[in-house]
Amino acid sequence: MARQPKGAKPDSTSGDGNRGGKSGKAGGESVGRMERLRQIRTAFSITRKRDKRLIPYMLVTFVVVAGLIELAGFLVHHTLLYIVPAVLIGALSAMMIFGRRAQRAAYTQVEGQPGAAAWVLQSMRGDWRTSPSVAGNAQLDTVHRVIGKPGVVLIAEGSPLRVRSLLAQEKRRVARVAGDTPIYDIIVGDEAEQVPLKRLSSYLVKLPRNINTKQIGALEKRLQALGGGKAAGMPKGPVPPRAQRNINERSIRRR
Repeated sequence: MARQPKGAKPDSTSGDGNRGGKSGKAGGESVGRMERLRQIRTAFSITRKRDKRLIPYMLVTFVVVAGLIELAGFLVHHTLLYIVPAVLIGALSAMMIFGRRAQRAAYTQVEGQPGAAAWVLQSMRGDWRTSPSVAGNAQLDTVHRVIGKPGVVLIAEGSPLRVRSLLAQEKRRVARVAGDTPIYDIIVGDEAEQVPLKRLSSYLVKLPRNINTKQIGALEKRLQALGGGKAAGMPKGPVPPRAQRNINERSIRRR
């Protein structure tokens, strides 16, 4: 065994590397938490401006929930012991109210705008492979494609009379490579046999599970290889009203 030279310091590279790795990981988690807090503050600020009832509803929820828990503590003669659970559960309940009303405010803002369905699809959690605006026309009628465990889902938004033909064309294209994979088609809207924008994500989640994650990846590659059908210049998210008017005016002038 080799003897260490006199006066030399023990090699601590390995220990420093571990400490550095832990420090880097902790720093990344801290940055992630700060980013989430900034997002929550931004969402709260925006929602408060649009929803004047947000703060009163959150306060009432907190007071009622915390009060009920404290009442239970009073009945069992442990009022002080129940203070912390009352505050925590009351705050959690108030945050749930905030989340629901923030989501409702966001849907209200984008509803009726071209590209709104794409915004909802891209914000969904889970293994959903979204390809926005795979088909469209000059009137901003659009078809989006989603691949998930139900199979292939085609979501159309725009005039029901016009998007049906777009849906049929895209469905024929997808069927050429999808094989036995189920293909669903949806039109976003508030009329009969349509799916409202605010219920789109929950509607997709409730569809039956027909394929697994491995099949999703293989299907996505086949559809990418299919190529074509891309609606160039179509919206990937909600189009602001002013931009929408400009697009409509250009399409009218071309006609």
